[in-house]
Amino acid sequence: MNKKCDCFPLFGEVVEEVRLKMPEESQLELVVSFFKTLGDNTRMRIICALKEKEMCAGDIAVLLDMTKTAVSHQLAIMRQMRLIKPRRVSKNVFYSLDDKHVIDIIEKVFTHIDHV
Repeated sequence: MNKKCDCFPLFGEVVEEVRLKMPEESQLELVVSFFKTLGDNTRMRIICALKEKEMCAGDIAVLLDMTKTAVSHQLAIMRQMRLIKPRRVSKNVFYSLDDKHVIDIIEKVFTHIDHV
């Protein structure tokens, strides 16, 4: 085991108790990826739009004054992270937030921002 810390614990039992409750490194990487995906202004604008209504890529492009190609690229990234889901109707694909958890996370962040 490679030790980088040059400290001794003041309360070793607390350190061990917390160590046992720490998430696995792979879980932490997924959480970081999730927040990195949300950490983009364009993607957050798309999420806010989809929070209100299911929309197709073209309508999102008009709403955000972007090209449909740029919107489609962002939708693909968000779909890969399971933030959104597609629904095909004939030739059209409509996007919505993947589930209530995404809405809950966004609403909690806005509540926190408003609270500060």
